[in-house]
Amino acid sequence: MSPAKVMLSPKERELVTDAGWILTKNRIITKVYTLLGNLSEQYRVVWQQYPMLAGTEPGFHSPKILKGEQYRGLPWVMLDQPRHFTAADSFAIRSFFWWGNFCSITLQLSGKYQAQYAAGLQEYFRLHPEKQAGWYLAVGDDAWEHHFEKDNYTPLSEQMNAVWTAFPFLKLAKKIPLQEWEGLTDFFEGTYREILQLLAGIDH
Repeated sequence: MSPAKVMLSPKERELVTDAGWILTKNRIITKVYTLLGNLSEQYRVVWQQYPMLAGTEPGFHSPKILKGEQYRGLPWVMLDQPRHFTAADSFAIRSFFWWGNFCSITLQLSGKYQAQYAAGLQEYFRLHPEKQAGWYLAVGDDAWEHHFEKDNYTPLSEQMNAVWTAFPFLKLAKKIPLQEWEGLTDFFEGTYREILQLLAGIDH
């Protein structure tokens, strides 16, 4: 018996014969790399203004840009700066591009860093409810999920009565739609600075 034929839909036939859209996609990913590379330099300058946050673990200050093709079936690029991940502890600020969806920036803490900062962050947002707008808190059980569906993130304002220190990890995130491309740099730089200001205020 011969194997069943693999058929293409009319739309798939159109795309498989058109190299242009793949080349355009590659150019866009290259531009995202450039965007995150430029942000990395800006982040380095901003970080130097908060010496009390300096980490001593190997690689803590070394930026890392990664990309992939299959986060929920779609291409992605991310920058971690700073970054520290072990089985017990994590401290990272992640800038994330997800094709067809959004860009986001996330503060990710676990272990000793969550113990150090979680209560102070929660108290700050409780005392300043006007600052909660735009922030989301992770409620899922997988620290490596980045989508904003209700089983993964909920608005911060809905989690003020939860015990943030009891979560398996703490992730605070903001996002911006790709339609607002011209505002990406301001979004990332502004939110990065806001995160550092929050952490520095808690640390001292």
